[in-house]
Amino acid sequence: MIRRLLPYLYTTPALVIFLLFFIYPIFYMIYLSFTSWNLISPTKTFIGFENYKELFRSHDFLQVLSNTVLYTVFTVLISLVISLLLALWLNRKGRRYSFLQGAIFSPHIISLVSVSLLWMWMMDPQYGLLNWVFSLFGLPTLKWLADTKSAIYALILVSVWKIVGYNTLIFIAGLQSIPTEIYEAAELDQTPWWRKLTRITIPMLSPTLFFLLIINTTDSFQVFDTIQIMTQGGPVNSTNMLVFYIYQNGFDFFKIGYASAAGVVLLVLVGIVTIVHFKFLAKRVHYR
Repeated sequence: MIRRLLPYLYTTPALVIFLLFFIYPIFYMIYLSFTSWNLISPTKTFIGFENYKELFRSHDFLQVLSNTVLYTVFTVLISLVISLLLALWLNRKGRRYSFLQGAIFSPHIISLVSVSLLWMWMMDPQYGLLNWVFSLFGLPTLKWLADTKSAIYALILVSVWKIVGYNTLIFIAGLQSIPTEIYEAAELDQTPWWRKLTRITIPMLSPTLFFLLIINTTDSFQVFDTIQIMTQGGPVNSTNMLVFYIYQNGFDFFKIGYASAAGVVLLVLVGIVTIVHFKFLAKRVHYR
Protein backbone atom coordinates (compact mmCIF):
# COMPACT_ATOMS: atom_id res chain seq x y z
CA MET A 1 0.00 0.00 0.00
CA ILE A 2 2.74 2.44 1.04
CA ARG A 3 4.77 1.47 -2.02
CA ARG A 4 1.83 2.31 -4.27
CA LEU A 5 1.42 5.72 -2.62
CA LEU A 6 5.11 6.65 -2.73
CA PRO A 7 5.08 8.07 -6.29
CA TYR A 8 2.19 10.36 -5.36
CA LEU A 9 3.97 11.47 -2.18
CA TYR A 10 7.14 12.28 -4.13
CA THR A 11 5.28 14.39 -6.69
CA THR A 12 3.01 16.18 -4.19
CA PRO A 13 5.39 19.11 -3.42
CA ALA A 14 5.90 19.83 -7.14
CA LEU A 15 2.15 19.51 -7.75
CA VAL A 16 1.34 21.91 -4.90
CA ILE A 17 3.85 24.49 -6.22
CA PHE A 18 2.46 24.11 -9.74
CA LEU A 19 -1.13 24.60 -8.58
CA LEU A 20 -0.23 27.50 -6.28
CA PHE A 21 2.03 29.51 -8.61
CA PHE A 22 0.77 28.55 -12.11
CA ILE A 23 -2.84 27.37 -12.06
CA TYR A 24 -4.25 29.56 -9.27
CA PRO A 25 -2.92 32.87 -10.76
CA ILE A 26 -4.50 31.98 -14.12
CA PHE A 27 -7.96 31.43 -12.62
CA TYR A 28 -7.59 34.50 -10.40
CA MET A 29 -6.68 36.60 -13.46
CA ILE A 30 -9.76 35.28 -15.29
CA TYR A 31 -11.90 36.20 -12.27
CA LEU A 32 -10.40 39.73 -12.09
CA SER A 33 -11.07 40.24 -15.81
CA PHE A 34 -14.82 40.30 -14.98
CA THR A 35 -14.42 42.93 -12.27
CA SER A 36 -13.69 46.62 -11.89
CA TRP A 37 -10.90 47.10 -9.36
CA ASN A 38 -8.29 49.80 -8.83
CA LEU A 39 -5.86 47.68 -6.77
CA ILE A 40 -6.37 49.88 -3.69
CA SER A 41 -10.07 49.51 -2.95
CA PRO A 42 -11.01 46.39 -0.90
CA THR A 43 -14.10 45.80 -3.06
CA LYS A 44 -14.11 44.33 -6.53
CA THR A 45 -17.23 45.14 -8.53
CA PHE A 46 -18.46 42.41 -10.88
CA ILE A 47 -19.14 43.94 -14.34
CA GLY A 48 -19.38 40.89 -16.60
CA PHE A 49 -17.83 41.23 -20.05
CA GLU A 50 -17.47 45.06 -19.93
CA ASN A 51 -13.66 44.92 -19.77
CA TYR A 52 -13.56 42.72 -22.88
CA LYS A 53 -15.98 45.01 -24.74
CA GLU A 54 -13.86 48.04 -23.85
CA LEU A 55 -10.74 46.14 -24.86
CA PHE A 56 -11.87 45.32 -28.40
CA ARG A 57 -13.39 48.78 -28.92
CA SER A 58 -10.04 50.37 -28.03
CA HIS A 59 -7.96 51.47 -31.03
CA ASP A 60 -4.83 51.39 -28.84
CA PHE A 61 -5.39 47.73 -27.90
CA LEU A 62 -5.93 46.68 -31.52
CA GLN A 63 -2.70 48.48 -32.46
CA VAL A 64 -0.91 46.74 -29.58
CA LEU A 65 -2.23 43.39 -30.78
CA SER A 66 -1.04 44.15 -34.32
CA ASN A 67 2.39 45.25 -33.02
CA THR A 68 2.74 42.04 -30.99
CA VAL A 69 1.92 39.77 -33.93
CA LEU A 70 4.23 41.72 -36.30
CA TYR A 71 7.07 41.69 -33.77
CA THR A 72 6.66 37.95 -33.08
CA VAL A 73 6.49 36.88 -36.73
CA PHE A 74 9.53 38.90 -37.83
CA THR A 75 11.63 38.13 -34.75
CA VAL A 76 11.02 34.38 -34.88
CA LEU A 77 11.45 33.94 -38.64
CA ILE A 78 14.54 36.15 -38.99
CA SER A 79 16.28 34.72 -35.92
CA LEU A 80 15.65 31.09 -36.94
CA VAL A 81 16.90 31.60 -40.50
CA ILE A 82 20.05 33.49 -39.41
CA SER A 83 20.73 30.97 -36.62
CA LEU A 84 20.42 28.00 -38.96
CA LEU A 85 22.80 29.55 -41.49
CA LEU A 86 25.31 30.41 -38.76
CA ALA A 87 25.04 26.90 -37.30
CA LEU A 88 25.73 25.33 -40.71
CA TRP A 89 28.82 27.54 -41.04
CA LEU A 90 30.14 27.10 -37.49
CA ASN A 91 29.52 23.36 -37.16
CA ARG A 92 33.21 22.58 -37.59
CA LYS A 93 36.12 21.68 -35.36
CA GLY A 94 38.93 24.09 -34.57
CA ARG A 95 39.79 26.90 -32.21
CA ARG A 96 38.56 29.59 -34.58
CA TYR A 97 35.09 28.09 -34.79
CA SER A 98 34.98 27.45 -31.03
CA PHE A 99 35.86 31.10 -30.45
CA LEU A 100 33.19 32.27 -32.91
CA GLN A 101 30.57 30.03 -31.27
CA GLY A 102 31.37 31.60 -27.90
CA ALA A 103 31.38 35.11 -29.34
CA ILE A 104 27.98 34.65 -30.99
CA PHE A 105 26.50 33.17 -27.81
CA SER A 106 27.79 36.00 -25.58
CA PRO A 107 24.83 38.42 -26.18
CA HIS A 108 22.52 35.81 -24.66
CA ILE A 109 24.23 36.00 -21.25
CA ILE A 110 24.25 39.82 -21.13
CA SER A 111 21.38 41.31 -19.15
CA LEU A 112 18.57 42.85 -21.17
CA VAL A 113 19.11 46.18 -19.40
CA SER A 114 22.72 46.35 -20.62
CA VAL A 115 21.73 45.22 -24.11
CA SER A 116 18.99 47.84 -24.30
CA LEU A 117 21.26 50.67 -23.11
CA LEU A 118 23.97 49.61 -25.56
CA TRP A 119 21.56 49.62 -28.51
CA MET A 120 20.02 52.93 -27.41
CA TRP A 121 23.47 54.47 -27.71
CA MET A 122 24.12 52.78 -31.07
CA MET A 123 20.75 54.01 -32.38
CA ASP A 124 21.10 57.59 -31.17
CA PRO A 125 20.13 59.80 -34.17
CA GLN A 126 23.01 62.25 -33.57
CA TYR A 127 25.83 60.35 -31.86
CA GLY A 128 24.95 56.72 -32.55
CA LEU A 129 27.31 54.21 -34.14
CA LEU A 130 24.77 52.98 -36.71
CA ASN A 131 24.11 56.38 -38.24
CA TRP A 132 27.86 57.06 -38.27
CA VAL A 133 28.40 53.85 -40.28
CA PHE A 134 25.54 54.82 -42.61
CA SER A 135 27.09 58.25 -43.20
CA LEU A 136 30.44 56.65 -44.14
CA PHE A 137 28.70 54.91 -47.05
CA GLY A 138 26.65 57.95 -48.01
CA LEU A 139 23.40 56.35 -46.81
CA PRO A 140 20.59 58.42 -45.27
CA THR A 141 20.57 58.34 -41.48
CA LEU A 142 17.55 57.14 -39.49
CA LYS A 143 15.82 58.25 -36.33
CA TRP A 144 15.54 54.58 -35.33
CA LEU A 145 13.57 54.60 -32.05
CA ALA A 146 12.09 58.08 -32.56
CA ASP A 147 10.30 57.31 -35.84
CA THR A 148 6.94 55.50 -35.81
CA LYS A 149 7.86 53.64 -39.01
CA SER A 150 11.26 52.33 -37.88
CA ALA A 151 10.91 51.96 -34.08
CA ILE A 152 9.35 48.49 -34.04
CA TYR A 153 11.90 47.18 -36.56
CA ALA A 154 14.67 48.58 -34.37
CA LEU A 155 13.29 46.51 -31.47
CA ILE A 156 13.13 43.45 -33.73
CA LEU A 157 16.80 44.02 -34.63
CA VAL A 158 17.77 44.11 -30.94
CA SER A 159 15.77 40.95 -30.13
CA VAL A 160 17.21 39.03 -33.08
CA TRP A 161 20.74 40.05 -32.06
CA LYS A 162 20.02 38.87 -28.52
CA ILE A 163 18.60 35.39 -29.29
CA VAL A 164 20.57 34.37 -32.40
CA GLY A 165 23.49 33.06 -30.33
CA TYR A 166 21.30 30.80 -28.20
CA ASN A 167 19.46 29.43 -31.24
CA THR A 168 22.74 28.87 -33.08
CA LEU A 169 24.24 26.76 -30.30
CA ILE A 170 21.07 24.66 -30.05
CA PHE A 171 21.17 24.13 -33.83
CA ILE A 172 24.86 23.14 -33.66
CA ALA A 173 24.04 20.58 -30.95
CA GLY A 174 21.30 19.23 -33.23
CA LEU A 175 23.67 19.07 -36.21
CA GLN A 176 26.28 17.17 -34.22
CA SER A 177 23.70 14.56 -33.23
CA ILE A 178 23.06 13.61 -36.87
CA PRO A 179 24.89 10.33 -37.67
CA THR A 180 27.83 10.93 -40.00
CA GLU A 181 27.09 7.65 -41.80
CA ILE A 182 24.13 9.30 -43.50
CA TYR A 183 26.33 12.04 -44.96
CA GLU A 184 28.99 9.48 -45.97
CA ALA A 185 26.34 7.50 -47.85
CA ALA A 186 25.19 10.70 -49.55
CA GLU A 187 28.80 11.50 -50.51
CA LEU A 188 29.14 8.08 -52.14
CA ASP A 189 26.03 8.85 -54.19
CA GLN A 190 27.52 12.26 -55.10
CA THR A 191 24.43 14.00 -53.72
CA PRO A 192 24.53 17.80 -54.25
CA TRP A 193 24.85 19.97 -51.10
CA TRP A 194 21.42 21.53 -51.45
CA ARG A 195 19.81 18.08 -51.67
CA LYS A 196 21.71 16.99 -48.55
CA LEU A 197 20.46 20.14 -46.84
CA THR A 198 16.80 19.64 -47.75
CA ARG A 199 16.64 15.84 -47.58
CA ILE A 200 18.97 15.08 -44.67
CA THR A 201 19.95 18.08 -42.55
CA ILE A 202 16.63 19.90 -42.18
CA PRO A 203 14.50 16.74 -41.63
CA MET A 204 16.99 15.46 -39.04
CA LEU A 205 17.00 18.90 -37.41
CA SER A 206 13.21 19.15 -37.33
CA PRO A 207 12.88 18.32 -33.55
CA THR A 208 15.38 21.11 -32.77
CA LEU A 209 13.67 23.49 -35.18
CA PHE A 210 10.27 22.73 -33.68
CA PHE A 211 11.56 23.26 -30.13
CA LEU A 212 13.11 26.62 -31.01
CA LEU A 213 9.98 27.69 -32.89
CA ILE A 214 7.81 27.12 -29.79
CA ILE A 215 10.28 28.71 -27.37
CA ASN A 216 10.98 31.76 -29.56
CA THR A 217 7.29 32.34 -30.26
CA THR A 218 6.20 32.27 -26.62
CA ASP A 219 9.18 34.45 -25.60
CA SER A 220 8.40 37.01 -28.30
CA PHE A 221 4.77 37.28 -27.22
CA GLN A 222 6.00 38.13 -23.72
CA VAL A 223 8.55 40.83 -24.61
CA PHE A 224 8.68 43.54 -21.94
CA ASP A 225 12.14 44.64 -20.79
CA THR A 226 13.41 46.14 -24.03
CA ILE A 227 10.18 48.14 -24.47
CA GLN A 228 10.25 49.35 -20.88
CA ILE A 229 13.83 50.59 -21.23
CA MET A 230 14.09 51.67 -24.87
CA THR A 231 10.73 53.14 -25.96
CA GLN A 232 8.09 52.97 -23.21
CA GLY A 233 5.73 51.85 -25.97
CA GLY A 234 6.28 54.98 -28.08
CA PRO A 235 6.45 56.87 -30.25
CA VAL A 236 2.65 57.15 -30.56
CA ASN A 237 2.08 53.59 -29.30
CA SER A 238 4.01 52.17 -32.29
CA THR A 239 6.15 49.80 -30.17
CA ASN A 240 3.68 48.94 -27.45
CA MET A 241 3.19 45.18 -26.98
CA LEU A 242 0.68 43.13 -25.01
CA VAL A 243 2.69 42.53 -21.83
CA PHE A 244 3.77 46.16 -21.57
CA TYR A 245 0.17 47.25 -22.26
CA ILE A 246 -1.01 45.00 -19.40
CA TYR A 247 1.63 46.50 -17.11
CA GLN A 248 0.66 50.06 -18.06
CA ASN A 249 -3.04 49.55 -17.42
CA GLY A 250 -2.52 47.53 -14.26
CA PHE A 251 0.17 49.50 -12.45
CA ASP A 252 0.23 52.94 -14.09
CA PHE A 253 -3.54 53.46 -14.56
CA PHE A 254 -4.67 51.01 -11.79
CA LYS A 255 -7.21 49.32 -14.12
CA ILE A 256 -6.63 45.81 -12.82
CA GLY A 257 -9.79 44.31 -14.31
CA TYR A 258 -9.04 45.76 -17.73
CA ALA A 259 -5.39 44.63 -17.54
CA SER A 260 -6.53 41.15 -16.50
CA ALA A 261 -8.82 40.97 -19.54
CA ALA A 262 -5.82 41.85 -21.74
CA GLY A 263 -3.88 39.13 -19.92
CA VAL A 264 -6.57 36.59 -20.73
CA VAL A 265 -6.40 37.61 -24.40
CA LEU A 266 -2.63 37.08 -24.32
CA LEU A 267 -3.10 33.67 -22.69
CA VAL A 268 -5.64 32.61 -25.33
CA LEU A 269 -3.46 33.96 -28.16
CA VAL A 270 -0.35 32.08 -27.02
CA GLY A 271 -2.45 28.95 -26.47
CA ILE A 272 -3.94 29.12 -29.99
CA VAL A 273 -0.54 29.68 -31.61
CA THR A 274 0.96 26.76 -29.66
CA ILE A 275 -1.93 24.44 -30.57
CA VAL A 276 -1.65 25.44 -34.24
CA HIS A 277 2.07 24.68 -34.15
CA PHE A 278 1.48 21.24 -32.64
CA LYS A 279 -1.49 20.52 -34.91
CA PHE A 280 0.15 21.35 -38.24
CA LEU A 281 3.91 21.13 -37.65
CA ALA A 282 4.35 18.30 -35.12
CA LYS A 283 3.46 15.75 -37.82
CA ARG A 284 6.39 16.98 -39.92
CA VAL A 285 8.90 16.51 -37.11
CA HIS A 286 11.14 13.51 -37.69
CA TYR A 287 12.05 11.67 -34.49
CA ARG A 288 14.68 8.98 -34.68
